[in-house]
Amino acid sequence: MATGHNATRKDHVGTAGPIPCGTIELNRTFLYHGRMKKVKSGSRSSAAKGNGPPKNVDEYVAAVPQPARSTLIKMRALIRSTVPPEATEAISYGIPALKYKKGTLVWFAAFSNHCSLFPTASVIEVFKSELKGFTSSKGTIHFPTDKPLPIALIKKLVKARIAQTENKKRR
Repeated sequence: MATGHNATRKDHVGTAGPIPCGTIELNRTFLYHGRMKKVKSGSRSSAAKGNGPPKNVDEYVAAVPQPARSTLIKMRALIRSTVPPEATEAISYGIPALKYKKGTLVWFAAFSNHCSLFPTASVIEVFKSELKGFTSSKGTIHFPTDKPLPIALIKKLVKARIAQTENKKRR
């Protein structure tokens, strides 16, 4: 275990950067100059986290472990087949997104226990009856990797988001 001036955060938590002097690790609890700080668990973090943020969607998907990777690959292909040809992929907020006409249509991601589609809160509200059986919150739909969203529903969600974007641009 490294301590003192030569220690780096990589030695402790996987991200590069200096650690304050006098820091030691004790079973995922850090002692900072006599005060204990508990390290948050990674249960809410994206499954594609690695040494840094992914530079593109291919990197993100490649870093996701199976079986979530297969689910993401299928969802990505389905979304891409639904969006206009001018739509582009990007990493936004650390997760894959499809952008169209200077705005983001949808985001999608894999987490340790589920995958998510982020079509925005307004789209979720429109389709809330069809989303029964899936966990959703204000702007995201969570689903287990072994029980993905139905293909027809994903297409409806994405098409609704495209329509919103088109209507917003006309105002």
